[in-house]
Amino acid sequence: MQYKISICIPTYNRAKYLTNCLDSIIHNKTFLNQNIEVCVSDNCSQDETKDVVAEAKKKIDINYNRNKNNLGIPKNFIKVVDMAKGEFIWLIGDDDLLMPDALYSLNTLIDNNKGIDFFYVNSYHLSSEYVFSYDQPFNIKDLPEKMEKFSNWSGSGPMPFLDLVNPKISFDFLGGMFLSVFRRKNWCEHITTLDNDALNDSRTFSHFDNTFPHVKIFSRAFSNSMAYYNKTPLNICLYGAREWEPMYNFIKSVRLIEALDNYRENGLSLLKYIYCKNFALRSFIPNLIYMYLNKETSGYKFVNPVKLIARNCVYPNFYFSIIYFMFRRLNKIIKSLANKLFIFS
Repeated sequence: MQYKISICIPTYNRAKYLTNCLDSIIHNKTFLNQNIEVCVSDNCSQDETKDVVAEAKKKIDINYNRNKNNLGIPKNFIKVVDMAKGEFIWLIGDDDLLMPDALYSLNTLIDNNKGIDFFYVNSYHLSSEYVFSYDQPFNIKDLPEKMEKFSNWSGSGPMPFLDLVNPKISFDFLGGMFLSVFRRKNWCEHITTLDNDALNDSRTFSHFDNTFPHVKIFSRAFSNSMAYYNKTPLNICLYGAREWEPMYNFIKSVRLIEALDNYRENGLSLLKYIYCKNFALRSFIPNLIYMYLNKETSGYKFVNPVKLIARNCVYPNFYFSIIYFMFRRLNKIIKSLANKLFIFS
Protein backbone atom coordinates (compact mmCIF):
# COMPACT_ATOMS: atom_id res chain seq x y z
CA MET A 1 0.00 0.00 0.00
CA GLN A 2 1.25 3.50 -0.85
CA TYR A 3 0.48 6.16 1.72
CA LYS A 4 0.31 9.89 1.12
CA ILE A 5 2.44 10.74 4.16
CA SER A 6 4.96 8.73 6.18
CA ILE A 7 5.83 10.11 9.62
CA CYS A 8 9.36 8.80 10.15
CA ILE A 9 10.86 8.72 13.65
CA PRO A 10 14.46 7.58 14.29
CA THR A 11 15.05 6.87 17.97
CA TYR A 12 17.61 5.60 20.44
CA ASN A 13 17.28 5.21 24.24
CA ARG A 14 14.70 7.98 24.59
CA ALA A 15 11.60 6.05 25.57
CA LYS A 16 10.11 8.80 27.74
CA TYR A 17 10.32 11.28 24.85
CA LEU A 18 9.04 8.81 22.28
CA THR A 19 6.00 8.11 24.49
CA ASN A 20 4.92 11.74 24.22
CA CYS A 21 5.72 11.93 20.52
CA LEU A 22 3.58 8.90 19.66
CA ASP A 23 0.83 10.03 22.01
CA SER A 24 0.60 13.38 20.17
CA ILE A 25 0.16 11.42 16.92
CA ILE A 26 -2.45 9.12 18.42
CA HIS A 27 -4.51 12.05 19.65
CA ASN A 28 -4.17 14.07 16.46
CA LYS A 29 -7.52 15.06 15.04
CA THR A 30 -8.83 12.82 12.25
CA PHE A 31 -5.63 10.71 12.24
CA LEU A 32 -7.52 7.54 11.37
CA ASN A 33 -9.15 9.22 8.37
CA GLN A 34 -5.86 10.23 6.75
CA ASN A 35 -3.74 8.19 4.37
CA ILE A 36 -0.79 8.27 6.79
CA GLU A 37 1.67 5.75 8.21
CA VAL A 38 4.04 5.94 11.18
CA CYS A 39 7.53 4.42 10.91
CA VAL A 40 9.87 4.03 13.88
CA SER A 41 13.48 2.88 13.52
CA ASP A 42 14.94 1.92 16.89
CA ASN A 43 18.74 2.09 16.84
CA CYS A 44 19.16 -0.91 19.20
CA SER A 45 17.87 0.88 22.30
CA GLN A 46 18.57 -0.62 25.72
CA ASP A 47 15.66 1.11 27.48
CA GLU A 48 11.86 0.60 27.24
CA THR A 49 11.54 1.83 23.65
CA LYS A 50 10.20 -1.50 22.38
CA ASP A 51 7.50 -1.52 25.07
CA VAL A 52 6.54 2.08 24.30
CA VAL A 53 6.01 1.21 20.64
CA ALA A 54 4.08 -1.95 21.54
CA GLU A 55 1.71 0.08 23.71
CA ALA A 56 1.18 2.68 20.97
CA LYS A 57 0.53 -0.08 18.42
CA LYS A 58 -2.63 -0.98 20.37
CA LYS A 59 -4.09 2.31 19.11
CA ILE A 60 -2.42 2.94 15.73
CA ASP A 61 -0.51 0.91 13.17
CA ILE A 62 3.25 1.43 13.42
CA ASN A 63 5.89 0.06 11.09
CA TYR A 64 8.56 -0.73 13.69
CA ASN A 65 12.15 -1.77 13.11
CA ARG A 66 14.80 -2.48 15.75
CA ASN A 67 18.35 -2.51 14.41
CA LYS A 68 20.47 -5.44 15.58
CA ASN A 69 23.33 -3.00 16.20
CA ASN A 70 23.52 0.75 16.62
CA LEU A 71 24.00 2.11 13.10
CA GLY A 72 24.82 5.65 14.20
CA ILE A 73 22.55 8.67 13.92
CA PRO A 74 22.70 9.37 10.15
CA LYS A 75 22.29 5.77 9.03
CA ASN A 76 19.27 5.40 11.29
CA PHE A 77 17.76 8.50 9.61
CA ILE A 78 18.31 6.85 6.25
CA LYS A 79 16.92 3.54 7.51
CA VAL A 80 13.62 4.99 8.71
CA VAL A 81 13.01 6.78 5.41
CA ASP A 82 13.88 3.57 3.57
CA MET A 83 11.15 1.80 5.58
CA ALA A 84 8.51 4.29 4.45
CA LYS A 85 5.99 3.85 1.64
CA GLY A 86 4.56 7.35 1.63
CA GLU A 87 4.63 9.79 -1.26
CA PHE A 88 5.81 12.42 1.23
CA ILE A 89 8.10 12.02 4.24
CA TRP A 90 7.93 13.92 7.51
CA LEU A 91 11.14 13.08 9.34
CA ILE A 92 10.68 14.16 12.96
CA GLY A 93 12.61 13.74 16.20
CA ASP A 94 11.51 11.31 18.88
CA ASP A 95 11.01 14.29 21.22
CA ASP A 96 8.85 16.31 18.81
CA LEU A 97 5.13 16.77 19.43
CA LEU A 98 2.50 17.21 16.74
CA MET A 99 0.01 20.04 17.06
CA PRO A 100 -3.60 18.80 17.51
CA ASP A 101 -4.63 19.46 13.89
CA ALA A 102 -1.22 18.90 12.27
CA LEU A 103 -2.10 15.86 10.16
CA TYR A 104 -5.35 17.31 8.85
CA SER A 105 -3.57 20.57 7.97
CA LEU A 106 -0.66 18.80 6.29
CA ASN A 107 -2.98 16.55 4.30
CA THR A 108 -4.89 19.61 3.11
CA LEU A 109 -1.67 21.45 2.20
CA ILE A 110 -0.50 18.59 0.02
CA ASP A 111 -3.90 18.18 -1.65
CA ASN A 112 -4.09 21.88 -2.47
CA ASN A 113 -0.53 22.15 -3.85
CA LYS A 114 -0.04 19.33 -6.34
CA GLY A 115 3.12 20.72 -7.94
CA ILE A 116 5.03 21.15 -4.67
CA ASP A 117 7.88 18.77 -3.77
CA PHE A 118 8.94 20.31 -0.45
CA PHE A 119 6.95 21.87 2.42
CA TYR A 120 8.45 23.97 5.21
CA VAL A 121 5.87 23.42 7.96
CA ASN A 122 7.25 25.63 10.77
CA SER A 123 7.43 24.64 14.42
CA TYR A 124 7.19 25.98 17.95
CA HIS A 125 9.95 25.96 20.59
CA LEU A 126 9.10 24.48 24.00
CA SER A 127 11.31 23.42 26.89
CA SER A 128 11.45 19.75 27.86
CA GLU A 129 11.31 20.94 31.47
CA TYR A 130 7.82 22.33 30.83
CA VAL A 131 6.61 19.09 29.24
CA PHE A 132 7.90 16.90 32.07
CA SER A 133 6.43 19.14 34.76
CA TYR A 134 3.04 17.59 33.85
CA ASP A 135 1.70 14.07 34.29
CA GLN A 136 3.02 11.70 31.63
CA PRO A 137 2.33 11.05 28.86
CA PHE A 138 2.05 14.78 28.21
CA ASN A 139 -1.37 15.90 26.99
CA ILE A 140 -1.07 18.38 24.11
CA LYS A 141 -4.13 20.14 25.60
CA ASP A 142 -1.71 21.44 28.26
CA LEU A 143 0.40 23.38 25.78
CA PRO A 144 1.00 27.02 26.80
CA GLU A 145 -1.11 29.64 25.04
CA LYS A 146 1.94 31.42 23.64
CA MET A 147 5.00 29.69 22.21
CA GLU A 148 7.89 31.04 20.17
CA LYS A 149 7.96 30.06 16.50
CA PHE A 150 11.04 28.87 14.66
CA SER A 151 10.20 31.19 11.79
CA ASN A 152 8.32 34.47 11.99
CA TRP A 153 8.16 34.92 8.23
CA SER A 154 4.56 35.91 7.56
CA GLY A 155 3.98 35.00 3.92
CA SER A 156 2.66 31.47 3.47
CA GLY A 157 2.77 30.27 -0.10
CA PRO A 158 4.80 28.65 -2.89
CA MET A 159 8.36 29.70 -3.72
CA PRO A 160 11.44 28.19 -5.38
CA PHE A 161 13.12 25.78 -2.96
CA LEU A 162 16.35 27.78 -2.73
CA ASP A 163 14.35 30.82 -1.54
CA LEU A 164 13.88 28.92 1.73
CA VAL A 165 17.63 29.31 2.30
CA ASN A 166 17.09 32.66 3.96
CA PRO A 167 17.77 33.41 7.64
CA LYS A 168 14.50 35.35 7.84
CA ILE A 169 12.69 32.12 6.98
CA SER A 170 15.03 29.40 8.26
CA PHE A 171 17.81 30.57 10.56
CA ASP A 172 19.39 27.11 10.45
CA PHE A 173 19.06 26.76 6.65
CA LEU A 174 16.76 23.71 6.89
CA GLY A 175 19.04 22.00 9.40
CA GLY A 176 16.04 21.14 11.58
CA MET A 177 14.69 18.01 9.92
CA PHE A 178 11.32 18.30 11.70
CA LEU A 179 10.52 21.44 9.69
CA SER A 180 10.52 19.67 6.34
CA VAL A 181 7.99 17.48 4.55
CA PHE A 182 9.45 16.28 1.26
CA ARG A 183 8.69 14.06 -1.70
CA ARG A 184 10.26 10.67 -1.07
CA LYS A 185 11.01 10.02 -4.76
CA ASN A 186 13.43 12.98 -4.92
CA TRP A 187 15.17 11.84 -1.73
CA CYS A 188 15.64 8.29 -3.01
CA GLU A 189 17.10 9.50 -6.30
CA HIS A 190 19.85 11.40 -4.46
CA ILE A 191 20.61 9.18 -1.46
CA THR A 192 23.87 8.02 -3.09
CA THR A 193 25.29 11.53 -2.81
CA LEU A 194 26.21 10.77 0.81
CA ASP A 195 29.74 9.64 1.57
CA ASN A 196 29.73 6.12 3.04
CA ASP A 197 32.98 6.61 4.95
CA ALA A 198 31.47 9.62 6.71
CA LEU A 199 28.26 7.73 7.48
CA ASN A 200 30.25 4.83 8.96
CA ASP A 201 32.36 7.11 11.17
CA SER A 202 31.04 6.55 14.70
CA ARG A 203 32.27 9.93 15.96
CA THR A 204 29.35 12.31 16.44
CA PHE A 205 29.24 15.07 13.78
CA SER A 206 32.78 14.28 12.58
CA HIS A 207 31.80 15.09 8.96
CA PHE A 208 29.18 17.23 7.30
CA ASP A 209 27.53 14.08 5.92
CA ASN A 210 26.99 12.56 9.36
CA THR A 211 25.80 15.87 10.79
CA PHE A 212 23.35 17.07 8.15
CA PRO A 213 22.78 14.16 5.75
CA HIS A 214 19.30 15.47 5.01
CA VAL A 215 20.62 18.93 4.07
CA LYS A 216 23.11 17.43 1.64
CA ILE A 217 20.32 15.44 -0.01
CA PHE A 218 17.88 18.39 0.04
CA SER A 219 20.40 20.69 -1.68
CA ARG A 220 20.61 18.28 -4.61
CA ALA A 221 17.16 16.71 -4.68
CA PHE A 222 15.09 19.89 -4.51
CA SER A 223 17.28 22.69 -5.89
CA ASN A 224 15.09 22.89 -9.00
CA SER A 225 11.81 22.21 -7.19
CA MET A 226 8.99 24.41 -6.02
CA ALA A 227 8.55 24.56 -2.25
CA TYR A 228 5.81 25.84 0.04
CA TYR A 229 6.33 27.89 3.18
CA ASN A 230 3.60 27.34 5.79
CA LYS A 231 3.72 29.96 8.53
CA THR A 232 1.43 28.09 10.96
CA PRO A 233 3.51 25.61 13.02
CA LEU A 234 2.43 21.99 12.77
CA ASN A 235 4.68 20.61 15.51
CA ILE A 236 6.67 21.47 18.62
CA CYS A 237 10.41 20.94 19.03
CA LEU A 238 11.67 20.53 22.59
CA TYR A 239 14.88 22.23 23.66
CA GLY A 240 16.97 20.96 26.52
CA ALA A 241 16.45 17.43 25.25
CA ARG A 242 19.51 16.90 23.04
CA GLU A 243 22.57 14.97 24.14
CA TRP A 244 24.72 16.82 21.60
CA GLU A 245 24.05 20.32 22.99
CA PRO A 246 27.76 20.81 23.93
CA MET A 247 28.40 20.77 20.16
CA TYR A 248 25.80 23.42 19.36
CA ASN A 249 28.37 26.20 18.82
CA PHE A 250 30.31 23.94 16.45
CA ILE A 251 27.17 23.17 14.46
CA LYS A 252 26.17 26.84 14.37
CA SER A 253 29.50 28.28 13.23
CA VAL A 254 31.04 25.39 11.27
CA ARG A 255 28.50 22.90 9.96
CA LEU A 256 25.84 25.47 9.03
CA ILE A 257 28.39 27.33 6.95
CA GLU A 258 29.18 24.05 5.19
CA ALA A 259 25.44 23.68 4.55
CA LEU A 260 25.55 26.99 2.70
CA ASP A 261 28.47 25.69 0.63
CA ASN A 262 26.25 22.78 -0.45
CA TYR A 263 23.42 25.09 -1.45
CA ARG A 264 25.85 27.30 -3.35
CA GLU A 265 27.17 24.30 -5.28
CA ASN A 266 23.61 23.48 -6.28
CA GLY A 267 22.33 26.84 -7.46
CA LEU A 268 22.14 29.32 -4.59
CA SER A 269 23.08 32.71 -6.00
CA LEU A 270 26.37 34.32 -4.97
CA LEU A 271 24.62 37.33 -3.39
CA LYS A 272 22.33 35.09 -1.30
CA TYR A 273 25.30 32.95 -0.32
CA ILE A 274 27.27 35.99 0.89
CA TYR A 275 24.24 37.34 2.77
CA CYS A 276 23.49 34.02 4.47
CA LYS A 277 27.12 33.31 5.30
CA ASN A 278 27.60 36.70 6.93
CA PHE A 279 24.48 35.98 9.01
CA ALA A 280 25.85 32.57 10.02
CA LEU A 281 29.05 34.22 11.30
CA ARG A 282 27.27 36.47 13.80
CA SER A 283 28.64 34.44 16.76
CA PHE A 284 31.76 33.06 15.10
CA ILE A 285 34.66 34.24 17.30
CA PRO A 286 32.91 33.61 20.66
CA ASN A 287 31.88 30.18 19.39
CA LEU A 288 35.43 29.39 18.25
CA ILE A 289 36.80 30.40 21.65
CA TYR A 290 34.20 28.20 23.35
CA MET A 291 35.14 25.28 21.12
CA TYR A 292 38.83 25.76 21.92
CA LEU A 293 38.21 25.90 25.68
CA ASN A 294 36.04 22.78 25.54
CA LYS A 295 38.04 20.74 23.06
CA GLU A 296 36.96 17.31 24.27
CA THR A 297 33.20 17.84 23.84
CA SER A 298 32.73 20.83 21.52
CA GLY A 299 33.72 19.40 18.12
CA TYR A 300 36.93 21.45 17.98
CA LYS A 301 38.92 18.31 17.09
CA PHE A 302 37.11 18.26 13.73
CA VAL A 303 38.20 21.82 12.90
CA ASN A 304 41.29 23.17 11.16
CA PRO A 305 41.22 26.61 12.87
CA VAL A 306 43.67 28.26 10.45
CA LYS A 307 41.68 27.25 7.37
CA LEU A 308 38.39 28.07 9.11
CA ILE A 309 39.53 31.59 10.01
CA ALA A 310 41.06 32.19 6.57
CA ARG A 311 37.81 31.23 4.82
CA ASN A 312 35.65 33.49 6.95
CA CYS A 313 37.71 36.54 7.90
CA VAL A 314 36.58 38.53 4.84
CA TYR A 315 33.01 38.80 6.18
CA PRO A 316 32.00 41.72 8.46
CA ASN A 317 30.27 39.55 11.06
CA PHE A 318 33.53 37.68 11.63
CA TYR A 319 34.63 40.83 13.49
CA PHE A 320 31.26 42.11 14.66
CA SER A 321 30.59 38.76 16.36
CA ILE A 322 32.67 39.94 19.33
CA ILE A 323 30.63 43.14 19.63
CA TYR A 324 27.35 41.23 19.30
CA PHE A 325 28.51 38.87 22.05
CA MET A 326 29.35 41.77 24.38
CA PHE A 327 25.97 43.40 23.74
CA ARG A 328 24.16 40.12 24.46
CA ARG A 329 26.06 39.72 27.72
CA LEU A 330 25.40 43.32 28.72
CA ASN A 331 21.72 42.97 27.88
CA LYS A 332 21.52 39.82 29.99
CA ILE A 333 23.15 41.57 32.97
CA ILE A 334 20.79 44.55 32.64
CA LYS A 335 17.73 42.27 32.52
CA SER A 336 18.98 40.33 35.56
CA LEU A 337 19.50 43.55 37.55
CA ALA A 338 16.10 44.87 36.47
CA ASN A 339 14.43 41.66 37.68
CA LYS A 340 16.17 41.90 41.04
CA LEU A 341 15.14 45.54 41.45
CA PHE A 342 11.55 44.60 40.57
CA ILE A 343 11.53 41.83 43.18
CA PHE A 344 12.81 44.10 45.94
CA SER A 345 10.77 47.15 44.97
